[in-house]
Amino acid sequence: MLDVNQYLDIFLDESREHLQTCNEKLLELEKNPTDLQLVNDIFRAAHTLKGMSATMGFDDMAQLTHHLENMFDAIRTEQMIVTPESMDTMFEALDHLEAMVQSIAEGGDGKRDVTEISKKLDVTGSHAEAALADASANAVNDLNYNEFERTVLDEAREQGFKCYELTVTLSDACLLKAVRVYMIFERLNEAGEVVKTVPNAELLESEDFESEFSISCLSKQPMDEVKKIVTAISEVENVEISEVSAFEETAAAEKQKAKPEQKKEEASIPAAKALANDVPKANGNNGAAPGGTKTIRVNIDRLDSLMNLFEELVIDRGRLEQIAKELENNELTDTVERMTRISGDLQSIILNMRMVPVETVFNRFPRMIRQLTKELNKKIELIIEGAETELDRTVIDEIGDPLLHLLRNSLDHGIESPEERVKKGKPEKGTVLLKAYHSGNHVFIEVEDDGGGINRKKVLEKALERGVITEREVETLEDHQIDSLIFAAGFSTADTISDISGRGVGLDVVKNKLESLGGSVSINSTEGQGSLFSIQLPLTLSIISVLLVKLEEETFAIPISSIIETAVIKKSDILQTHDREVIDFRGFIVPVVYLKKQFHVPNANELEEELHIIVVRKGDKLTAFVVDSFIGQQEVVLKSLGDYLPNVFAISGATILGDGQVALIVDCNAMIK
Repeated sequence: MLDVNQYLDIFLDESREHLQTCNEKLLELEKNPTDLQLVNDIFRAAHTLKGMSATMGFDDMAQLTHHLENMFDAIRTEQMIVTPESMDTMFEALDHLEAMVQSIAEGGDGKRDVTEISKKLDVTGSHAEAALADASANAVNDLNYNEFERTVLDEAREQGFKCYELTVTLSDACLLKAVRVYMIFERLNEAGEVVKTVPNAELLESEDFESEFSISCLSKQPMDEVKKIVTAISEVENVEISEVSAFEETAAAEKQKAKPEQKKEEASIPAAKALANDVPKANGNNGAAPGGTKTIRVNIDRLDSLMNLFEELVIDRGRLEQIAKELENNELTDTVERMTRISGDLQSIILNMRMVPVETVFNRFPRMIRQLTKELNKKIELIIEGAETELDRTVIDEIGDPLLHLLRNSLDHGIESPEERVKKGKPEKGTVLLKAYHSGNHVFIEVEDDGGGINRKKVLEKALERGVITEREVETLEDHQIDSLIFAAGFSTADTISDISGRGVGLDVVKNKLESLGGSVSINSTEGQGSLFSIQLPLTLSIISVLLVKLEEETFAIPISSIIETAVIKKSDILQTHDREVIDFRGFIVPVVYLKKQFHVPNANELEEELHIIVVRKGDKLTAFVVDSFIGQQEVVLKSLGDYLPNVFAISGATILGDGQVALIVDCNAMIK
């Protein structure tokens, strides 16, 4: 009996992949309903899912995928056409399957009443069962040869080769049909050359056949010997074999015979080998069972453990660097430098292992857009760019909800109704662009729409109404500052609460989540033309580059990603305005923050005439931190303060330095806020 638990994780991973394939291909099929290649892709995914769920004992999943598979088969055999109704039914079936997979992942049994949806599938594709039966009946797979194939096979026979046609039936108990196909081809290629199969190589490889398939092969061995070769393979239930007699004369064959005798040799087995290019090979990667794979599935917990161990190594590396510097021993210094280089390479490898394409988040949104456009009675196209951009798994797991909220906001508040867009001279269909790209040590994700933009008048009214700003502040706000008000806590311009963009929960939730990840979000909007939300995220959350600084005897770390510039200024450069100290930084008035005051570090250097400043950025806001001195840049391991010190102001964590001391890491976003 199969131990289900042993294979459960693999089953869940592969089920999600196949369901995602079905979702993506169905969305494409909706736009190109006559593309049979898409139907074949979906059919194969559903067929594999059916086999997997049946093997694992999840009968409801197997039953539903069987009905779904029948519908896809009816479409690909042109027994039915794709309609909006059939698309809705197929998407509904996928929703049921996803719910069952989720139930299994949460420890459930995956059981679900699929009677109604199965009936829907059968009604929508009433000819599916008949089409599948016809396909099985015709699986005595007729090896129809074209003119070129006939000529080549005739010439091979003239050189002593016999052409055999085999119909192979595998036993019903055969679980790995592709492996048996692979073994059959391997043995036949040892005895001669396989030149044609029905179904073709791709369908055999994906196990897209019932239990029977046909083979045409060339060999100089007797027919009984060839039959024995195949019959000897386990799980082969029956083999029927016959020899193909000479074909009728063709123009090509007559032309070949008219040539000098020596020319015949050039078109026999080499030509037969050319015919066999589409047949699975024992030593190829595109055969029925690939010769090997270069990827493996690794549980994320193991990667987390590996990362934790490496973080400890980074701390010890820093300690060794410190000791080598103090002892000034050349051999020790050389060894430590070599260790630093190797551990740096190891760090890159480990971080890359944890990197996941943002596609894993992006691919859930097209279905959502399809559903919401129907609910909102709008016409909207989602364009995705840069889905291959990679982020650390820990970041990937957290950005789904913020992106979902931003997209819903664009659909509900941004894109106008088709009628309104036409009045404005815009295309009836709105566009939402979801884009990701790397820049330095950050990943940027943008959500851009060509809707109505932010109604600043309405935003100011709501902000005043909710007490977010005062009447006096209204007069001093610039456009981008008004736009940023939509990130205020609980802020919403919706006149009525809806489920689309969050039941009145404002974009402050998005902002807070992204800032907790060490990221930020900004907005650029043009009224009447659209809005662009830009998210900045760190590549990884565990090992970061920082600038170490001194505040008296204390060492603090400031993330390099937040720093714009460092400088040394005179105390006289500090100006007073509105009861605040500021500096003129490249034409911008930047407020000054004394970190010693913020962190209550006793100040013994009040008479210093020169000040060390660090200009940091959060969105479009700049602030100058005043410190005692700069120590230098270093890569450190970010450690959480844990439950012992929750909610410490402007401190995002701590790290252990090379001398064993603990340095607190400054949360620049919180400090600027």
